[in-house]
Amino acid sequence: MAKILLIEDDALLAGVMEAVLRKAGYTVVTIPNGGSALAKLEGENPDLVITDLIMPEKEGIETIRAIREKDEHVPIVAYSGGGVMKNYDFLKMAVKLGANDALCKPFANEELLAAVKRLLENGTV
Repeated sequence: MAKILLIEDDALLAGVMEAVLRKAGYTVVTIPNGGSALAKLEGENPDLVITDLIMPEKEGIETIRAIREKDEHVPIVAYSGGGVMKNYDFLKMAVKLGANDALCKPFANEELLAAVKRLLENGTV
C-alpha cells in the first residue's frame, strides 16, 4: 500500500490522523514539524505528503516550497484551521505554491481519505 508522510505538530491530531490512514491500509510516517520533513522525504520516498500549515520551526508553506524544489511530482495535501486569526488564505496560498489539495480543519475522516485516494490515483485534484 502507499506510504504517506504526515507532518503534524499536534501529537493528538497526528495520532488520530495516523490511525485513520493506517486503518485504510496506508503506511504512515509521522513527523512533528516541517524542519524534519525534507530529510524524511528523501529517506522514506513517500507516495504522498500531508502537511499542516501552521507549525513551529518551519511553517507548512515553507515546507511545501522546499518539497517542490526536491520533488515536483509527489502529491501534497495541505490543511489548516486558520490559526488564531482563522485566516484561510493560507490554504489558497498552499495550492498556488504546490499543494495539490487543501482541507479546512476540522475535516471529516472521509474528506481526508477521499483526498488521499484521489491524489494517489490521479496525482491531481
